[in-house]
Amino acid sequence: MSEPLNFPLFRKYPNNKSFFKITDEDRFEELKRTGPLKDHFEFKAKIHPDRVFIQDMIEMTNGFWVESSAEEWELENA
Repeated sequence: MSEPLNFPLFRKYPNNKSFFKITDEDRFEELKRTGPLKDHFEFKAKIHPDRVFIQDMIEMTNGFWVESSAEEWELENA
């Protein structure tokens, strides 16, 4: 049996343009940079494909995401 996850978890895209704060298995926040602009999104999974997306992010499936940190999240959110 696997250990329980300690949320929040932090992920980002390898290009450093989107950062994710996963707050539980059904929710995450995204900070997205487009040039000088920053957007903040909050997302709650309501259907199975959304939950699979979050699970893939947690497991860093297929190299789409890399591990990030609370410090990096705060720096991007400043």
